[in-house]
Amino acid sequence: MGKTSAQPASPVKPLRLAVLLSGGGRTMVNLAEKIEDGLLHARIAAVISSRADAAGIQRARERSLHVEIAPRKQLNSTAEFSDVVWKLVRKASADLVCLAGFMSLLNIPDDFVSRVVNIHPALLPSFGGPGMYGRHVHEAVLAAGCKVSGCTVHFCDQTYDTGPIIVQRTCPVLEDDTPDTLAARVFEQECLAYPEALNLLAAGRVKIAGRRTRIAPA
Repeated sequence: MGKTSAQPASPVKPLRLAVLLSGGGRTMVNLAEKIEDGLLHARIAAVISSRADAAGIQRARERSLHVEIAPRKQLNSTAEFSDVVWKLVRKASADLVCLAGFMSLLNIPDDFVSRVVNIHPALLPSFGGPGMYGRHVHEAVLAAGCKVSGCTVHFCDQTYDTGPIIVQRTCPVLEDDTPDTLAARVFEQECLAYPEALNLLAAGRVKIAGRRTRIAPA
């Protein structure tokens, strides 16, 4: 796949994003920077964290973004947690939900089917599913002896990492890679892939056909 940067789309209005995170917020910062640079036709309407102590909260506030907390550990079930999250998403009038290092499973309601996307640090369907996040993914890629890795932006369904794929980008796995060096190289591709996918969605070019997506010409 080519190495070109995401190009701005030009629909009538920008996508309103609810960005969900659980950790440091690097992916959220990348999206915010792309918006500020005019490379992503969107605005972040809300940042929702599953943890009150997530470092991403401070990073969001430094950018004057609206922050909400949905404390997963204080809620008794996935259903109860999901209800709290979706109330906050609807409060923000979000067009699209972007998972950005969000570590909790969500039940997706009917009105948000095909309106929730995630970025995964591997080439799905390989190295996905429960327990496959962060460093664990890169350790598994190296243990399998892969020569290529990358990232995947995909629609979310009711299980981990199984929704239709929108964009994938690749990078080499080097002979002397560690999980950390590979993660850094994959993240460089994530910073391009997520805005690229969101611009395609903003332009209305992504159509779902069964388990696959079709990208309409510009």
